[in-house]
Amino acid sequence: MKPIGPDAAGVSQIEAQAQAQGEPQTDWEQIGQRIMRDADTLAQYTETAPLITRTYLTAQHRAAAMQLAQWMLEAGMTVRGDAVGNVIGRYEGLIAGAPALATGSHYDSVRNGGKYDGNLGILLPIACVDAFNRSGRRFAHAIEVIGFAEEEGIRFKATLLGSRALAGTFDTAALDNLDHDGVSMRDAIDSAALGFSSADVARAAYARDALLAFVEVHIEQGPVLLNENLALGIVTAISGATRFAVELEGLAGHAGTVPMELRRDAAAAAAEIALFIESRCSQAAGLVGTVGQFNIPDGAANVVPGRAIFSIDIRAGDDALRRAAVDDVLRAIDSIAARRGVVPHVRKTHEADSVPCAPWLQQQFRQALQSAGLPLRELPSGAGHDAMAMAAVTDVAMLFVRCGNGGISHHPAEIMSAEDAAHAARVFTLFVEHFQDSHAGNAIG
Repeated sequence: MKPIGPDAAGVSQIEAQAQAQGEPQTDWEQIGQRIMRDADTLAQYTETAPLITRTYLTAQHRAAAMQLAQWMLEAGMTVRGDAVGNVIGRYEGLIAGAPALATGSHYDSVRNGGKYDGNLGILLPIACVDAFNRSGRRFAHAIEVIGFAEEEGIRFKATLLGSRALAGTFDTAALDNLDHDGVSMRDAIDSAALGFSSADVARAAYARDALLAFVEVHIEQGPVLLNENLALGIVTAISGATRFAVELEGLAGHAGTVPMELRRDAAAAAAEIALFIESRCSQAAGLVGTVGQFNIPDGAANVVPGRAIFSIDIRAGDDALRRAAVDDVLRAIDSIAARRGVVPHVRKTHEADSVPCAPWLQQQFRQALQSAGLPLRELPSGAGHDAMAMAAVTDVAMLFVRCGNGGISHHPAEIMSAEDAAHAARVFTLFVEHFQDSHAGNAIG
């Protein structure tokens, strides 16, 4: 694959720079290419070949888990699983049983998704641990690489199942959720030959003292790094989100006989609300608002719309910023509806606070980027990630990696480059090698 941008200065330059700074000799080009190859291999485990669909506890999902376990074993890790299907590789520290620096991401996918969403955050640390193992390097802390079994919520309409189980926040009520074939999550787990039953889910949770921190490497899933010609960025926070389902009740009428001033047009009111959301959420950096679904039930070309149904999604890394925008949008809905003679029915469907990345971990990623000679860029994540759930049990941080094609993700056109994979692997390696426990205050690498 060709470099995505002119910044992707060839990995030979990465290696020369690393050697000049006295880092242990590592073939970054080989590691970058290995990550891309492994992503291609993992993409073969799909329900919709040649497209990628890997939903929770299907045969293809379990096969992908076995492949990850094999790579972890080959990298010198011991491997364990749990009742929800997480795959966890442990690279032991100098002292057996030492607390772990955990990392990882999810190996399920959306329908017809991309190769790198989630997968990068598992494959990259496996490749880095393999390099540590081959050179005989171990640290005062263990490293645990986690392949989270489920994050996307596609099959059972419940998200972050893998990370919530490990964080001890799994909602057991979700075990009764049914897939489109009427199979419950409980039955799917009990019949998946994981060596556990659904009754064992609570046993998956980490003890707080077992972890030093959790860090996740992930493609950005957006265009910021690409547009700024940067390979990597440090995530400051995972945005909180508020979502609504809105129905406007107006009055249907003949398109030719109802005068404009007498119309109670639900679609026009909905469109004005959507434009208000666009305007209001353009007023502050890091704030975004989206009307992603818009429906006119029983609409016809010659009928004034009597009903409109639409969704609202408002996100920001700053909860106060998001809540202020939400309040303004709700007031605007009431005002626009009253002026246009329609009745609004607004139902909140989702509310999640933002998850800040720990400053002490952000600082260590800054140092790793600077040591690698890369520009420093910090940005919030507008998408949700497993790190959100893991924040319930330990401090978290994220490293974003540039993706191409305008930043598209959750799509077959999702791409990244081997050069950027190599940059990310080097920065992750520097982070691990110089990791400092926030409690001890001393380097433990």
